[in-house]
Amino acid sequence: MISEKAATALATIATVCWCVQLIPQIIYNWKKKDCTGLPPLMMFLWVVSGIPFAIYFCVSKGNVILQVQPHLFMFFCSISFIQSCYYPPVSMARSKILLIIAVVIAADVGMEVGFILWLRPLYEKGVKWPDLIFGISASVLLAVGLLPPYFELAKRKGRVIGINFAFLFIDSLGAWLSIISVILGNMDIMGIILYSIVAGMEIGIFVSHFIWWCRFRLLSKSEIIDEENNQVQKEEQEEKIEKNIGKNDQNVTDYNLDNNSTLDDVSSYADDLNEQSSANEGSLLRTQTLHAVHGVVVRTDSDGYSKLSV
Repeated sequence: MISEKAATALATIATVCWCVQLIPQIIYNWKKKDCTGLPPLMMFLWVVSGIPFAIYFCVSKGNVILQVQPHLFMFFCSISFIQSCYYPPVSMARSKILLIIAVVIAADVGMEVGFILWLRPLYEKGVKWPDLIFGISASVLLAVGLLPPYFELAKRKGRVIGINFAFLFIDSLGAWLSIISVILGNMDIMGIILYSIVAGMEIGIFVSHFIWWCRFRLLSKSEIIDEENNQVQKEEQEEKIEKNIGKNDQNVTDYNLDNNSTLDDVSSYADDLNEQSSANEGSLLRTQTLHAVHGVVVRTDSDGYSKLSV
């Protein structure tokens, strides 16, 4: 053991982190009234993992903090589990939620009383492997509980939705402090591996959201700027085209045909414009023909487009 005092202090801080890490998530769920992105299976597996954790620490007669921590962990996980089942998108009926919680509580009480009374005398005699099985199974359930969020990440191209980052940070901090405490303490290789799995999977969630942010936030900003520049250029080109069209149509639009104009006057004006257009056409590739019908001057281009002037 490198430093017993340092190991104990770090383990205590890690235990406190793992007692309260779900409080930010619970508050977050309550404010949103929506648990989209927070898998109920994750919270359920964490609730179940608290049972073997409690048996492990109670049988090995850990300090009071270690014995209280699994029960607080289960309590807060149960609240978050109820929220994830009650709020959308699951929206489970209250009767089903209460039934599930009642079954979990009954299983917890029965298993803790039965296994603690049975395994504690064996542990005192030096038979420690049964208690170790509970510790390993609890850590495995805790790690497996972090798999469902990755399926949610896959649905949203890596974006984290529904999981509070304060909760993830505190939980990760507890895992890293536990790793350091084990290294400074008894160098339990199994403990280091299990804590590292939890810490690594939570880092993966952080990294996934960071990659999503870089892909769809930073890159999208540059794309928006390019689109805005292209739009400005397009508007300028359209404005130039409109100005050119306005100049070409000046002779037509300036001519005002009042209601007293006769059909002969309109036809005469159309013929004059046709002659002027033909004389000035020069190198233009298309011709224009003007017709006057009922006081309306209709200009037909060679490509079939028509323009009306009154």
